[in-house]
Amino acid sequence: MTRSYIMDEPDERNRLDAMAQGVIGRPLDRPEGPLKTSGTATYAAEYRMNGRIEGVLVTATIAKGEVTVLDESSVRDFPGVIAVISDDRMTARAAQGGAGKSPVRKVREVRYYGQPIALVVAETFEQARHAAKALRIEYREDAAALVDAQDDAIAFEQFEEPIIQGDLDKALNEAAHTVDVTYTTEGHNSAAMEPHASIADWDGKILTLHSSLQMLRFNRKELADALGIDPEQVRLVSPYVGGGFGSKLGISPEGVAAAVAAIRLKRPVRVVMLRQQVFQCVMRRSETRQRVRLAADAQGRLNGFGHEAWVTNLPGEEFAEPVLQASEFLYAGENRVLDLQLGRIHRVTAGSVRAPGEAVGMQVLEAAMDELAEAIGIDPVELRLRNIPEKHPSEGTPYSSRKLEECLRRGAERFGWDASPRKPCLRREDEWWVGTGMATATRVHNLNEAYARVTLRSDGTAEVASDMTDIGTGTYAILGQIAGEMLGLDPAVVTVRLGDTRFPPGSGSGGSWGACSTGSAVLEACEGVRAALAAKLGCEEAALKLKDGHAFSGADKVALSDLLGGVDVVQLGHFKPGKITEAFSAAMYGAFFAEVGVNAYSGEVRLRRFTGAFSLGRVLNAKTATSQCMGGMVWGIGSALTEGLTFDPRDGHIVNPDFAEYHIPVNLDVPHLDVLLVEERDPAGSPLQAKGVGELGICGAAGAIANAVYNASGVRVRSFPITPDKVLVGLPEI
Repeated sequence: MTRSYIMDEPDERNRLDAMAQGVIGRPLDRPEGPLKTSGTATYAAEYRMNGRIEGVLVTATIAKGEVTVLDESSVRDFPGVIAVISDDRMTARAAQGGAGKSPVRKVREVRYYGQPIALVVAETFEQARHAAKALRIEYREDAAALVDAQDDAIAFEQFEEPIIQGDLDKALNEAAHTVDVTYTTEGHNSAAMEPHASIADWDGKILTLHSSLQMLRFNRKELADALGIDPEQVRLVSPYVGGGFGSKLGISPEGVAAAVAAIRLKRPVRVVMLRQQVFQCVMRRSETRQRVRLAADAQGRLNGFGHEAWVTNLPGEEFAEPVLQASEFLYAGENRVLDLQLGRIHRVTAGSVRAPGEAVGMQVLEAAMDELAEAIGIDPVELRLRNIPEKHPSEGTPYSSRKLEECLRRGAERFGWDASPRKPCLRREDEWWVGTGMATATRVHNLNEAYARVTLRSDGTAEVASDMTDIGTGTYAILGQIAGEMLGLDPAVVTVRLGDTRFPPGSGSGGSWGACSTGSAVLEACEGVRAALAAKLGCEEAALKLKDGHAFSGADKVALSDLLGGVDVVQLGHFKPGKITEAFSAAMYGAFFAEVGVNAYSGEVRLRRFTGAFSLGRVLNAKTATSQCMGGMVWGIGSALTEGLTFDPRDGHIVNPDFAEYHIPVNLDVPHLDVLLVEERDPAGSPLQAKGVGELGICGAAGAIANAVYNASGVRVRSFPITPDKVLVGLPEI
């Protein structure tokens, strides 16, 4: 049976708090943890299949033009070489939003440096790689291709209708205090630990693809669409994904290439991207240029708010980094201008990378807010407290829940924030200038349709099944806890099966919606199981208590295994967000507080302390939620201090396409991270009364660090990342 729940209004039932097992919110370990730490969890590239052969992608070495010669004969006689495949279907990409047809372009029409143009298949990886490097290719190059983001020839156009309210210019002219600043941010790579990898196997009827993917429900349709077969002929298997951060939301070239080769050669084909290929041909976060204009009265209350951004993408792509997402709802200011401009450039496609929008928009906005606080002479925390609006300032909708004030106050207390008048260069310890900074955190809350099947077995154990993925976020643990709470079971006896399109379609992992969306489907399925148990006991479901594998009704107590009488109870749960998404402005909130040391001689920045206070609805698992917040804070450190894609302005290739040169934060870059979870319930957030968490920890984090750098050294760097060379030129004379 299927139970469907369409969420049109706040869910006040608060079902999880009414249960008796007491496992929701507890910091339980991930059940798959021992498999991952022992190396026995099987990832996409690790499946063993008889007759498996290896493929290596060949990628373009020009930014724009066409392949005029692809000489298969140049490698045909190489040892082990089986085939050279250059097929238009290899260029298929996920359609915008995960729906509709996958765009397929001619494989030999080059649009960016690093575009896959062929696949060399051989008996071994080494043989395929050798032949791929030796394959003779000639091009007709378009020398006029725009590849430099600083090129004045790039024509920017409005990506969407701007938000214009009141008269911002007038507000700026009449304001007691103003800020008008421009910041830039470099592009980012998702930098997941597991590279993109796929193994395809075709049995003549069904294509099975073991792949590293985030959104199987959509990915199945995308791959079928690219191959020209029915989705029922595609099975995707992704039980463990070694990080995604947006780069695995859609199908990627190695998966399509492996599938094309397996169908043609009738043997299993494995294609694993080299790390450099992951950087060059999957996706990037766009670099940004952002102008922030703020107008405030003498008390620091905003009456003018302007945020404009310029980003880039390939010609024809529909995505633009949504830089202004948080600016639409975070702060007050009745005179508003929000405008996003998109320019076309022949660099690898820009897409969703680690909290798209807020990750880079918030760090700039929060740095600008710090500049305004200094101009006014007000504590930065107080400035933010005075500008929390009563309703969405652009749309007028109410907030679903919002504990921003509590996060600001409790975070400041936890950190030991000094609210006295602030001036830079006040504290020196040996050769280090020491300072502090803070910022607000926010990330929009999203929901997605999802299905999940729950089986209460006759022996009193349970199983949860969905094609939902776990990209390292704790999905296995959380779905087991929800089922355990609802059915009165220890999560240890709840088996969670994920990452296979033979299971009901879940929400997928993306946009921080996984736990709330697929978790709500699990909740709904458990409601159906509870109703069946209540019927067996002859009581109303509301009067049924389930705890420790027993059912209670009044004075009656019976073991679930006895009550079931040898028959499993199976229920399919379906959750779909309805009118609720338009009725409220739903978001997660928080606050960051950072202390840094800036070397007075070299400009090196060292983060010494970092505190984050976060409000995200009901906490489903304190350990995994804390871990997610920490992970976001680490990405914030990278965005602030180390991470930036560097492109060659001549041909658009990435010159730092690996972990040796693209500097993600490592252990020595990260101090102890202090995370405070500010618990709440949000009936409009989901039937669980929870909201997302995964991306919140990055949104604004880099701004807090930038503000601390200024407070320490007096150097206001308006270009991220804040590398020592940028700090050094502005340091005070010693």
